[in-house]
Amino acid sequence: MFGMKSQEPTTDLTSPEAVQAGQEVYDRITSGECKDAVADLNEAHGRTN
Repeated sequence: MFGMKSQEPTTDLTSPEAVQAGQEVYDRITSGECKDAVADLNEAHGRTN
């Protein structure tokens, strides 16, 4: 359709590895160590933006 972006490939965020990576970022966020949550989550899940 006009004006709509094509879908980007998705990552399975339910795999044990992805859950562990997300949990590690979450722990950093809640402890105050994380300065950029979006960047850290993208890096943990191999995404680029």
